[in-house]
Amino acid sequence: MKKNLTIKEVKLLPRETNFNTIGIVARLTRRKDKNGNPFWEMTVSDSSGELDGKIWLNSNWWTLQNSDKLPVNPDTTQLKFEGATVGIQGRVGEFREQVQFNFSEIYYLDQNKYPPHVYAKHSPLSMEYLEAEFRKIINEVDEPLNNFLEAVFFKHGLWEDFKFWPAAVSLHHAYTGGLLEHSLSVAKSARVIAMHYKEFLIPVNLNVVIAGALLHDIGKLDAYSLAPVPLITIQGNVIEHILLGHHKFMNIAEAEKLDESLALAIAHIIVSHHGRREYGSPVLPATTEAMIINAADDLDFKLNYWLNQIEALSPQSNVTDYLPMIERRLWRGTI
Repeated sequence: MKKNLTIKEVKLLPRETNFNTIGIVARLTRRKDKNGNPFWEMTVSDSSGELDGKIWLNSNWWTLQNSDKLPVNPDTTQLKFEGATVGIQGRVGEFREQVQFNFSEIYYLDQNKYPPHVYAKHSPLSMEYLEAEFRKIINEVDEPLNNFLEAVFFKHGLWEDFKFWPAAVSLHHAYTGGLLEHSLSVAKSARVIAMHYKEFLIPVNLNVVIAGALLHDIGKLDAYSLAPVPLITIQGNVIEHILLGHHKFMNIAEAEKLDESLALAIAHIIVSHHGRREYGSPVLPATTEAMIINAADDLDFKLNYWLNQIEALSPQSNVTDYLPMIERRLWRGTI
C-alpha cells in the first residue's frame, strides 16, 4: 500500500499517477453512461479539501470490518456511504483535456477505527475566537434587538447547532463552523459599509443591519445537516434555506413579540439577501439595510469561493478554468 495522501496532495499530482487517500463521502450519485451502463460520481473530503471522482463499472467496492475484506455491491448494500469514512485507490486521468480523478478501489472502513469527525474540515478560525466576536457584535446592538438576538440564539437553543453548522454543502464555507464564520463575516463587513454610508447621509439603521446579517442564513439550520460532512436535507432540497429561514424567524419574532416594523425589516433582509430571483430570492432588496447585506453576503461568498479555487490550483498555475457558477475564471493575482 502506498502512503495515504491528503485530498490537497492528490489534487496536485500529475496525470497518469496512482494515489491512495482516506476521506469522508460527501456525495455519492449513481448515473448511467451513453450506453446505459451504471457508474458513480463520488465526492470525498478531508480537512484539506474536496475531491470529485468517477467510479466505473469495473471498479471494486469493499468493506473492511474486523480485519475482514469483503466485496460490496453499492446497489444492494445496506451500508450508508454518505457521511462515512472510506479509503480510495485511484488514478489521475484526463477527459476532454481536463483532469479527471478515477476511483478504482473503494473501501468502506471501520468507522470506529477511522471516525469521520477526524477527517472533517473545520473553519480555519478557532471556535473561541468566533464565539467571542459573535457575542461582541451582538452587544453592539441596541434594545430591543439586543434582547431579541440573545433570545434567538441562546434562549431558543439555536446556538449549539449554529456554531457548528456549515454554510453550504460545497462552494463556500462548507465545513464545520462555516455558518458562524460566514454570518459573522457578513455582519462585520455590513457594519463597516453601513457606517460608511451613514457618513454620506444615507439613512441606514445599523441595528437592523447587524441583526439582519446575523440572521440572514438562519434557514440553513434546517436546509443542511452535519454528518460530519455537510449534507442537504429534504427540506433544503424542496423548500430551500431562504423560505425556511423566513419561517423560523417569524415564529421566533412572534413568540418574542418583536416590534412589527423591526420584524418586517429583518424578514425582508432574509428573503432578499441573494439579490436576484434566479438566485432564490423571491423579492429583490428594497431597503438600504437589505442592499448592504446583499452586497456583503455576495462578497463573502465570492472571496471564500476564490480562496477554495486558488488553493486547489497547482503551484504552476495562476488562473482557474472557467467557473460557470460565477461566470469567470479566477486569478491568483499578486499574492
